[in-house]
Order: sequence, then structure tokens, then C-alpha cells
Amino acid sequence: MSLRFFADHCVPALVIRLLRDNGHEVFVIKEHIPTDSRDSAVIAKAQELDAVLVSLDGDFSDIVTYPPAAYRGIVSLQVRNHPESIRALMNRLLAYCSIYPEISHYRGKLLLVEVHRIRVRR
Repeated sequence: MSLRFFADHCVPALVIRLLRDNGHEVFVIKEHIPTDSRDSAVIAKAQELDAVLVSLDGDFSDIVTYPPAAYRGIVSLQVRNHPESIRALMNRLLAYCSIYPEISHYRGKLLLVEVHRIRVRR
């Protein structure tokens, strides 16, 4: 089963390609809303599309501003100024997605994807 993702403006093409190559549906921000939209509009569009938001924007990992329980799922790729880590982050995320292929698993969760682990916040 494939998952549905909504890629924020900061998500590199490599991430989108790897998700799609693994059978997932990926909506790209520029096809739905202006790329300079406020974070609130970005997450609202992900909700509207019934998709898990994927972003490198650290703002979405703030559980006070974006409490995971209020959303269909947020994936925050923890690049931390090391773009060379993107492939390792994606390997970790794709392995996780293969274990948890149901969209319902991601509802109400924030996944902080790091090179060596994924932390799940609720």
C-alpha cells in the first residue's frame, strides 16, 4: 500500500523522487499553493489532501505550534545543515514506511527522521 505525502517547498527533488520510486504518492507544493505560503497554509493543504506533510522546515517539529494530534501526520527530515545526509535519512524513512504502510499509523504523529533513528512524538 502506498502512502500520500505533501512535500513542502524546502523538500529536495531527490526526496520526492525516492518516495515516488518506492510507490508513494507525492503532492508537490508548487502544484497546489504558492511556494512562499505561510506554514499554516502548507499544513492546511496537507490536511485537505489527506496527506502526511514532509518537510525540512524545523518549524513543523515544534509540537507546541503544531501539536501532532491535530494533524494527519508530519515527517520532519532532520538535515541539520548536512545535505549529504539526505539519502541516509530517506533510507531510514523508507524502511519505516515499509513496516508501517497504513496512513492511519501516521495520524497524530510527528516523525523526526534522523540518520540513525526515527523519534515519534504524539
